[in-house]
Amino acid sequence: MSIHTDIRRTTIPQLVALKGQRKIAALTAYIAPIARAIDPHLDFILVGDSTAMVGYGLPDTLTISVEQMTAHTAAVVRATQRSAVVVDMPFGSYQESPEQAFRNAAHMMAHSGAAAVKLEGGAALAPTVAFLVARGVPVLAHVGLMPQYVNTMGGFKAQGMNDEAAARILADAQAHAEAGAFGVVLEGIAEPLARRITEALAIPTIGIGASPGCDGQVLVTEDILGLSGATIPRFAKRYADIGAQIGEAAAQYAEEVRTQAFPGLEHCFGVKKAG
Repeated sequence: MSIHTDIRRTTIPQLVALKGQRKIAALTAYIAPIARAIDPHLDFILVGDSTAMVGYGLPDTLTISVEQMTAHTAAVVRATQRSAVVVDMPFGSYQESPEQAFRNAAHMMAHSGAAAVKLEGGAALAPTVAFLVARGVPVLAHVGLMPQYVNTMGGFKAQGMNDEAAARILADAQAHAEAGAFGVVLEGIAEPLARRITEALAIPTIGIGASPGCDGQVLVTEDILGLSGATIPRFAKRYADIGAQIGEAAAQYAEEVRTQAFPGLEHCFGVKKAG
């Protein structure tokens, strides 16, 4: 007799309820194999617009499209069972108006199975967050260092390093919380500011280059696996060097092909067994 156990995916209300209970663990994923491997260990997976840089080798996150993000997210959802899946709204897909944001968010969620969307921006985007939430779209906000704003910020620079900037980022986070965001990503900001925001908000804060005091953390999976090249951001930690292992496996394969050690007859079809 077999016993069937339902595996229930983490919901957005369950993520919110973790604030003050335990830390929230999240990573990015863009393809099914990575998503499948990390799914059992996380609370949510972010299909970030960093797909543009990590997956396509582009210099920034500005050029990836709604359709590309939707396709990557659908792959991640199909490969996972436990983690909530959140998808980044790409640059230009939500800034024009709340109506534009809803059309694109609804499309991405309907065609991918994502549980929520993430968008970058300060208090000016709070009305858009409220518009989406009122229409059934959970929103994870993102303040501080915002890669989609790389041109106006003058590069990937730490934010909130003086009192004026810190006050603005705190106000941004509070505006999103008041608009109904279920959480806020704090990226690349001064550590004391991240702690202050975390203490001030009733919703979870997810840090990336922010503070151990945040309610959770998110990193780019390729950074922690050694798949991002020789250098990784200061805020990341390498937990394995899978890139080197892939290289070693490829080298061994190539050598066996050239020396005719692979394939053997056992790897072929229609071969009669001896005896």
